[in-house]
Amino acid sequence: MQTPHGFVAPGFNNVLDLFDSLLREDPQYSAQLAAYKDGVPVVDLTGGPDMAPGTLTGAYSCSKGVAAMVIALLVQDGLLDLDQTVAHYWPEFGAHGKDRLLVREALSHQAGLMGIEGGFGLDEFTTPGAAARLAGAPPTWQPGRQFGYHALTIGIIMEELCRRTAGETLQELYEGRIRSPYGIDFFLGLPVEQESRYRDVLYEPGPAEPWLDPLSLEGLNSNAPVSTIMELPNIRIVRAAGMSAAGGVGTAAGLARLYAAATTGIQDGNPFLEAATIEQMSQEQVWGLDRSSGLDNAFAIVFMKPHPTRNFGSHRAFGHEGANAALGFADPAYGLGFGYIPRRREDGRTPGRAHRLAAEVRRSAAELS
Repeated sequence: MQTPHGFVAPGFNNVLDLFDSLLREDPQYSAQLAAYKDGVPVVDLTGGPDMAPGTLTGAYSCSKGVAAMVIALLVQDGLLDLDQTVAHYWPEFGAHGKDRLLVREALSHQAGLMGIEGGFGLDEFTTPGAAARLAGAPPTWQPGRQFGYHALTIGIIMEELCRRTAGETLQELYEGRIRSPYGIDFFLGLPVEQESRYRDVLYEPGPAEPWLDPLSLEGLNSNAPVSTIMELPNIRIVRAAGMSAAGGVGTAAGLARLYAAATTGIQDGNPFLEAATIEQMSQEQVWGLDRSSGLDNAFAIVFMKPHPTRNFGSHRAFGHEGANAALGFADPAYGLGFGYIPRRREDGRTPGRAHRLAAEVRRSAAELS
């Protein structure tokens, strides 16, 4: 039987009890869980046979929430206007009727650019070449009229907007302005000297499925036939490049610290995002039936928003989930930064662990307020 390593602050014992019960229920369950309250660590737990404190592993689309912090800084600095067109900053993007698409629309999955025919090579995702190919692609719907989760291409859009407005890569801006100054144990571009800490995401391929048409929306969105999304952080060139859509790796404590540093500040320091910036970035832009998945979804500027089937926080919360059920978010209503990363992919047989743990963290925070 596995027992948790780490600590919980007074008042958060119910979180420890739930985490411990999850370990008891499933001998294969391995995960990290962390939370900050008003800038102070209140939960830092690791448990299971395949996870140790300090283990780095893939967090998939949690990377989008991390990358969105860089976009937030560009907005705060006045370099990027959410109500300006993408083509204003990136003229080539205006091809095929995309010239009137606003930045806020492109960054809330309304561009209609799920992918390109033939897919992107895994070594080109973070390059200007990928941005040029995407800019020249026709949209699959009239931009700004509906939304569908751009699983990988929203990262290309974010990265090119950084190049065009700040003259640096998104990964350079993240490292220089966020990760290094605030001691965030989450990487968009894992240095070779940190490789020894990395452990592959564990997952079981599903049963054989019908042929995936690479020209379908699902095929475009998953970059067929080049790769499967679940492979991505386990491929060295992907995590080394720091693909901002799905290539980030780190710890749950790193995710929690990031969201706390952005919104409450950490250890008596000021947050790196102003209240007005947080309001702009976290305001819901779209909600309803996602054209990509056919399921309900809700997005702010890049960030996911809570809704009835993704109930991870208060109405003020914002963050992002990953394909392995990792989760990072801030909840300004409770002064929380939250991170959760499982080592083994969680699927339909074990749903909702992150959301259950998040609910217990919020309950404890509310009772202490």
